[in-house]
Amino acid sequence: MKEIKGPAIFLAQFISDKPPFNNFKDICHWASNLGYKAIQLPTSNSDLFDLEKAAQSQQYCDEVTGIAADAGLTISELSTHLQGQLIAVHPAYDEMFDNFAPQAVKGNPAARTVWAKEQLMLAAKASQKLGLKTHATFSGALLWHTFYPWPQRPQGLVEQGFAELAKRWLPILDCFDEMGVDVCFELHPGEDLHDGVSFERFLAATNNHPRVNILYDPSHFVLQQLDYLAFIDIYHERIKAFHVKDAEFTPNGRSGVYGGYQNWQDRPGRFRSLGDGQIDFKSIFSKLTQYGFDGWAVLEWECCIKHPEDGAKEGAEFIKQHLIRPTDKAFDDFSRAETDTQRNNRILGIK
Repeated sequence: MKEIKGPAIFLAQFISDKPPFNNFKDICHWASNLGYKAIQLPTSNSDLFDLEKAAQSQQYCDEVTGIAADAGLTISELSTHLQGQLIAVHPAYDEMFDNFAPQAVKGNPAARTVWAKEQLMLAAKASQKLGLKTHATFSGALLWHTFYPWPQRPQGLVEQGFAELAKRWLPILDCFDEMGVDVCFELHPGEDLHDGVSFERFLAATNNHPRVNILYDPSHFVLQQLDYLAFIDIYHERIKAFHVKDAEFTPNGRSGVYGGYQNWQDRPGRFRSLGDGQIDFKSIFSKLTQYGFDGWAVLEWECCIKHPEDGAKEGAEFIKQHLIRPTDKAFDDFSRAETDTQRNNRILGIK
């Protein structure tokens, strides 16, 4: 068995225009002082991290890793969640998702898709220069508006949608393959890849591409009422990244999984800070360790109640307490007998 690394923290929800969250050096020292050992680095804010420069310059990548190392940190993964979302956007969501795009391509879906693909290609090259082996992203969605089958989906629609999604991703996946980096899709409502079955559909549509892998985040499965422990048993070979995020689901007589368009605090399904929700992280860490996951346990803070800085402070210790040092021997080794073929034959009744 291998050992999960941690604690790490995803910086996306903490970046702001106020110190220490407004520059890379200071936010690294903030994270390190809380006890984190690694950072998952978003690539959509060039003031924090210049993705295009990183893809082109080994010197710049060395400077970035040097700043992190000076704070006692390493980089766990780069993240292109926002850019990955823009690989596939249904027209119903065009205006809302334009918020994730630069001004030059807003209002131009075709140009926006081209830009997003270029961003993912840059991320593959930057990851290679940074010495990273995994990358975190979203798949985007062409079918999400049809997730509930009313009106009935036309025959062949789902297959055609996944074929198109795969067509858009295959050149990107090949680029990541060339760079030796796994693409880890966070399975997330709003994305066409949001559960095990949809992941399987995409995997098949990409001809089981070896770089198609999973960023495991149990919070999204709680909100879908999916068995997040059985998921590990089924898909552990493809789980290459891990968001440690808590959640709770408490249905009532007024709303359930769909939430009734309510604000997060009022929804039956809510994201919470680590330890404040319902997720059985002891079992998660045990299963991932059992199956040999040796990636980073990365805090993602999205609590609808607790202050982010408090969630980050508590989260470092929470993850640290859940890390498991794998055993190097069996508990009953003290009674083990050496191999003796004749004795074994006698025990088996073999003459």
